[in-house]
Order: sequence, then C-alpha cells, then structure tokens
Amino acid sequence: MVAPPGRPGRAPGTAAAAAAPDDELLAPALSALDDEAAQAEAGDPADQEAETRAWSVSAAEHGQRLDKVLVLHAGEFSRNHLQSLIERGHVQVDGAAAASASRKLKLGQAVQVTLVPTAQSRSFRAEAMDLRPVFEDEHLLVIDKPAGLVVHPAAGHWSGTLLNGLLAHHPGAFDLPRAGIVHRLDKDTSGLMVVAKTLPAMTALTRAIAAREVHRAYRALVHGEMKLLPFTVEAPVGRDPQTRVRMAVVGSGKPARTDVQPLAARQGVCAVRCTLHTGRTHQIRVHMAHKGHPLVADTLYGGRPLLGLARQALHAAELRFEHPIGGGELAFEAPLPADLAAAWSQICDDASSS
Repeated sequence: MVAPPGRPGRAPGTAAAAAAPDDELLAPALSALDDEAAQAEAGDPADQEAETRAWSVSAAEHGQRLDKVLVLHAGEFSRNHLQSLIERGHVQVDGAAAASASRKLKLGQAVQVTLVPTAQSRSFRAEAMDLRPVFEDEHLLVIDKPAGLVVHPAAGHWSGTLLNGLLAHHPGAFDLPRAGIVHRLDKDTSGLMVVAKTLPAMTALTRAIAAREVHRAYRALVHGEMKLLPFTVEAPVGRDPQTRVRMAVVGSGKPARTDVQPLAARQGVCAVRCTLHTGRTHQIRVHMAHKGHPLVADTLYGGRPLLGLARQALHAAELRFEHPIGGGELAFEAPLPADLAAAWSQICDDASSS
C-alpha cells in the first residue's frame, strides 16, 4: 500500500454530488420500496418510536374499507404500509385487532392505529461496526469490505449496511449524500472501497470515477480453462429483459469494458485478474458469463459452488486514484480473504499470483 505523507435517526444529506454515467454510482435516494406485507422484518421497533392515532368513524367514512379510511387519517404512509400494519395487528376496531384491510367500517366505531415507522425510514441510522479501514484522513476512508456486507439499505436489508456503519464512524456522514458512498461492491464481493468524508472529496471522487481516472482491479475464479493470454471484453451491459434481478449483455445496455488477464488454470477453473474501465452493475460477473466463464459459485449467472466457495469468487484487490483534495497518488492492495485464498491456492501455485 502506498499513501501520501502527511447522529441516529437523521437521514444523510441530499445535496447532489457531481453526476456520472456509471450504474455503479448509487442513486441519490432509495426507491419507494415499503411493501412490508411481503418484506416485513421480524419484530417491530420499540413502542416509543410509534405514534398512536384514534378516532370514531364519521358518516362520510361509514361503509368504507378500513385501509382506505386509514389513508385519510395517516396519508404520509403508503397504503401498502398501512395494510401491513393491519396484518401485523397494529390496527384495532372497537378494541379488537382488525383482521382484514377490506373490512367495511360502521358509523361510530372506534378505530385506533399504531403508526409503526416503515423499515425504510429506520434504515438511515448509525450502527457501530468494524469498517476494517485500510487508510483514513479527514477527507476520505478506504476500507476492505468483507463478503456478506451490504453497502446501502434496500428492501430486505434495511440495517447492518455499510451506510449504517459510516453514520456511526464519523458525524460528517450525516451531511453527505449516501453518507459519502461513491461506488459500491455487491454484497458477496469482498475488497477495497473508497468513501468520501467531506462534500468536496465526494464531488471530486465522483468526477474521477466518471472520468475513468480510478483504477480498480479484481481477482476472480471462473469456470472453464482458457489460454493464458490477455483479452478484453467490450460489450454493453443492461437489465436482463427476461429476469429483472439480473444484468445481461444487451444491445440497449451501456458501454462496458473489462480487461482480463488469465493467471493459471487447473481442474476446469481459471484464476483471472480483471481490470474495470467502466463500472456497470455486475459488470465482471456479466462479462465473464457472456464469454462462457461464469464466476465460481455465482449462481445468478450460471456459476456452481466449487473449491469450498459458497459465494461468488470475486475480490476487489487493487484500488488506485489521486487524492481528491491534497493530490498525490494513493495505491492500495487487499489480500484475498480466507475463503477465496484457500480456493485460489488450489488453482495457483502462488496464492499472491498477479
């Protein structure tokens, strides 16, 4: 590694950082995903976080569905969320828990609802965690993200994310869009990430990523042996029209380029070094699958668990960029984590092969 010398419940700021075309740059805000009837977390927040509202059914509300009346009295919540409150027993009619959102109300009935916050509204909270810092100064933080850590809150992962950890790590994160996150790694991808700690640093880093001035190289294990000759995959990546949870090489996608250096091949598996020139969502995973070499254990793109790996065999091993404020090159390397190192050693005689 080369380096140069020398508050809970409040959502991070929404000031817009410089725009960039990469899908890997996260959107400024979460999508409106609060259909908790399908994705409710186990348990509800403490009672002090919830407001209770009560009223008697008026003549105008007589004969109306319960969920529609709830919208009239708690319009700041979505109808999906209010229906989920009914399903979880937070709505009472005449002192008894309501069983159905479609129940028709009668004049004079007493209605009470406990307005439990949405999971999304609880997601931007400080949560202490070991961020595994590789480098830190007053402007930025470089971490070695473990596999399994989600970067940003989303449906199904409203807490325990890197964003939550950043909010606990330094108070300035509350004033930054996405707590300073300028690029991301998939949940099951390990390795290096840079995060801004100030708005000027965030703006500069975002621009540098958009201008392809940030060097990012990965180690991966892929199915199938190949000649140990470098090659480039240049194919547009976009949403898979057949399966929305996947990306794919599609004509309507955004330009994407990955340089691939095969390092060793054995047992029907090849160890490769991949260098990104663009940062499309799932880019390396999609490009390698497109060439007939899906990542080991990447079941979303056709890979199979092998060599003891239960997660996609991908690690962000190298990160290099110019310091956004002070200037001067920063360069970092992260060793393979234990699971990937054990698998890698079965293919490469030298586990540090690059």
